[in-house]
Amino acid sequence: MALNVYLSGEIHTDWREQIVEGAKGLEVRFSAPVTDHDASDDCGVAVLGAEENKYWHDHKGAMVNAIRTRKGIADADVVVVRFGDKYKQWNAAFDAGYAAALGKSIIVLSPPEHQHALKEVHAAALAVAEEPRQVVEILTYVLTGKLPA
Repeated sequence: MALNVYLSGEIHTDWREQIVEGAKGLEVRFSAPVTDHDASDDCGVAVLGAEENKYWHDHKGAMVNAIRTRKGIADADVVVVRFGDKYKQWNAAFDAGYAAALGKSIIVLSPPEHQHALKEVHAAALAVAEEPRQVVEILTYVLTGKLPA
């Protein structure tokens, strides 16, 4: 068995790298949004032309980024959605809802202090982890049937 895993959400820490490194040796193919914040914000105007109004600047970027996001989530067997400590990741909540609507298996990765704010997102998930290592352990178990050491 192999898994396609889409890593959605917070882009300011190395949680993705921790999961990818921890899953070495497993049959997992990872995909993710563009994590270069400036490129993600400016892709629409860089390709489609400048906008004076910030709303339209952001709107163009969101539309272009959505092409990658929709494809990544649609192709995924598992969607990991990370909510970080510092910023409100509305896009991550949207990705979780989209993945849920498509019937994808969702693992939420979030700190315990966000439990109340994310209760609906957590309710749609099949697992709620606090550490990237736990995501790796879930993927290991799913693929091998082996429990953590």
